[in-house]
Amino acid sequence: MVRAGFRMILETQDDMEVVADVPDGREAVAKATELRPDVCLLDIRMPGIDGLEVTRILAGPGVTDPLKVVVVTTFDLDEYVHTALANGASGFLLKDAGPALLLEAVRAAVRGDALISPQITVRLLEHFAAPVKSAPATNVTLTEREQDVVRAVARGLTNTEIGNELFMSLSTVKTHLAAVQSKIDARNRVETAAWAWRTGLMADS
Repeated sequence: MVRAGFRMILETQDDMEVVADVPDGREAVAKATELRPDVCLLDIRMPGIDGLEVTRILAGPGVTDPLKVVVVTTFDLDEYVHTALANGASGFLLKDAGPALLLEAVRAAVRGDALISPQITVRLLEHFAAPVKSAPATNVTLTEREQDVVRAVARGLTNTEIGNELFMSLSTVKTHLAAVQSKIDARNRVETAAWAWRTGLMADS
């Protein structure tokens, strides 16, 4: 029933097409590998292989050509969020988030951004990568404006919100974010936010 509901929501959009709808983790891996969809929506508790392991197989560290994965689940547990993001997920959404947020999560993943259910964003980032008390375990040097952008990302702001807060154009925000991700070797804004918490950058905010 949930899959049917998601299909109905997604297929109302002119820019979206559901290319497969599968009942378990093994078939999800097989179909995703075969069809190479722009985005995979995965539940966590699935028969065969759970969604966290499927995420690792399709998008995890070391995957040569990773797919974009958004985890959609009823289970708002820090352990699941941590594992999903560590395994390469581009987003984490609760099933009660509503159709608009589901559609935005798909579009964000396609853009290379990430969308996380607002009610867990800051909490998950704090738990996902608690600030270290010692010196950051990195020699990366960011400019003052890059640090401002990273802090805003770590607070869960969108690029548009960052631009409004820091009085930057959208293109300037994207340029700073791309530069930061290149410096810290982050694949998306979720990893960028986690880096900010882990290295203690948020302790100064």
